[in-house]
Amino acid sequence: MKLTILGCYAATPRTMTNPTAQVLEIKNHMFLIDCGEGTQVQLRKHKIRFSRINHIFISHLHGDHFFGLPGLVSTFRLLGRDAEMHIYGPKGIEKAILLLLKLGNSFTNYKLVFHELTSKNSELIYEDDKVSVSTIPLAHRVYTNGFLFKEKVAPRTLNIETVTRYGIETCFFQNIKNGKDIVLDDGRTIKNEELTFDPPKPKSYAFCSDTAYKPDIVPLIFGVDVLYHEATFLESQSDLAPKTKHSTAKQAALIAKLASVGQLILGHYSTRYASIELFKDEANEVFDHVLLADDGKVFDFS
Repeated sequence: MKLTILGCYAATPRTMTNPTAQVLEIKNHMFLIDCGEGTQVQLRKHKIRFSRINHIFISHLHGDHFFGLPGLVSTFRLLGRDAEMHIYGPKGIEKAILLLLKLGNSFTNYKLVFHELTSKNSELIYEDDKVSVSTIPLAHRVYTNGFLFKEKVAPRTLNIETVTRYGIETCFFQNIKNGKDIVLDDGRTIKNEELTFDPPKPKSYAFCSDTAYKPDIVPLIFGVDVLYHEATFLESQSDLAPKTKHSTAKQAALIAKLASVGQLILGHYSTRYASIELFKDEANEVFDHVLLADDGKVFDFS
């Protein structure tokens, strides 16, 4: 599981920082999460192949989280894309994107599939045999969701040395991988645990931006390996958090602690502060395992 931060600062793009966008690589999928201005430039800068992106998840319809999407959709067209693109986001995202394409007479030559979200409860929005994606309802000034990405348990792997020792034929290998015991010709039953190795523990990633402090989400993200949580303000401006429906670094850390997550990544910093290290300092007062997102930073959780 690898996370590439394309942008992680609040609101206004600057020459040295970008608004929210990130790429999650998990189980051979490449998911784009949010798409602020400059996202496609950042994708090129970090040599991420456009063609590998088939699913885009938009948390909410504030500009710093989706204004890069129309341009990216258009660029896919110019690159001759033919694979369909799935876009998950709040109700209204289809109308917004299609209106711009209509006004520019630049409808795509590939299929756009919109999955508009309206539920205020967590729901499964994507699933295949390797990964699932569910929403995390958040508390912001407009309808907003975070997203929970979970690997599925991989098949057990064969212990070739043991299988060979028992003389088990290859036609039984798939049954063994599926967890079944094997009965030998002499009547002995060989337990699956002896014939296979445990698969790696499935990994999980929760993306939570933007939101006010919302402990209701703790059961949804409990025990996740990695939590990205917005931290717009420091405690010195904590009075702004409830007014703007954002969080402080300490509040993000408290969510991480309550949810017993493995690692907290902070992001969505207000640009009023001199150093993002201040966010880590305050979060560490509550939770030990804190990392700082920054534009271009790559986290490898393999």
